Amino acid sequence: MRILTVNAGSSSLKLRLLGDADELVAEEALPAERGAVARDHLEAALRRMGPADAVGHRVVHGGTRFHGPARVDDETIAALESLTDLAPLHQPAAISALRVVQDALPDAPGVVCFDTAFHAGLPAAAATYALPRVWRERFPLRRFGFHGLSHAYATRRAGEMLGRDPRTLRLVTCHLGAGASLAAVRDGRSVDTTMGFTPMEGLVMATRSGTVDPGLLLWLIEHGGLDVGEVSDALEHRAGLVGLAGTADMREVLARSEAGDRDAVVARDVYLHRLRALIAAMAAAMDGLDVLVFTGGVGENAAVIRQRAADGLGFLGVALDVDANARAVPDVDVSAPDARVRTLVVRAREDLEIAREVRAVLGD
Repeated sequence: MRILTVNAGSSSLKLRLLGDADELVAEEALPAERGAVARDHLEAALRRMGPADAVGHRVVHGGTRFHGPARVDDETIAALESLTDLAPLHQPAAISALRVVQDALPDAPGVVCFDTAFHAGLPAAAATYALPRVWRERFPLRRFGFHGLSHAYATRRAGEMLGRDPRTLRLVTCHLGAGASLAAVRDGRSVDTTMGFTPMEGLVMATRSGTVDPGLLLWLIEHGGLDVGEVSDALEHRAGLVGLAGTADMREVLARSEAGDRDAVVARDVYLHRLRALIAAMAAAMDGLDVLVFTGGVGENAAVIRQRAADGLGFLGVALDVDANARAVPDVDVSAPDARVRTLVVRAREDLEIAREVRAVLGD
């Protein structure tokens, strides 16, 4: 079965065609403006890639309805549209791409695969916000978590690399890219995660703030003269690394920090402080840690971030082989030989997780 995976982001759309053995047959990356890709550009890309037997679509938000992948039909599309207010940057892009692909490949069944689904079974202690009951009963207020396809793949790949059933391991998977989140995975299931009701919570990211005191935001609105739209836009697009160092590119942050640039040093250290603290929090949710996994653009390529994070986690049993970490090319174990916790660098392959879910739904 040749499976086309469609990964719609806020600034790009990535297409990958996988063969019977999950080998990469073809790929395309199309720029998107506010999540939208021109129909003719997408149709041209699909023609260049060749035929597909089935299609898997990454969708960021499944709300409280979707706890796993689902076949594409009119009812599913309507349900996705109803969730747009929960993911206004990503949901419209995914639905737009889905409709174009559906028209271009009418004989290929489609499956939607959700970034929230891996976290749908979070225990109540991890998923529940301490908010008034009337709010929680009226609105879907819970920690949804995101990057689930990446966390799920990293979990399975870690088990393969170590020759262990991942259900026997306690893992913290670190998806560090422009967006960033952690997951605590025990018995093969997510039991805690850093992103919450929205992808804003948790780690410092490229342009997102991560967790901030809600009282601070209320103060800015009530006393700082800022309106809700301005605060929302800043938290999403002008905070994080770009807010601290003036750049969203971790490579530039690290280069400038090595040169002594004060803003870059602060940005790097704030990023690492939050990263170390939340890795420890994820381990606490599982009463310990067996495997630490780094994935995503920063996780795979920023050896300095991995090393500095690990240097603050020795109390958990994390220790890296300095040379192995410096020259790491995914997929690889960079643990010190005597470390209690294994530390792995895994290439992000959401497309493989999507293909797995498509085959599961279609029975192949």
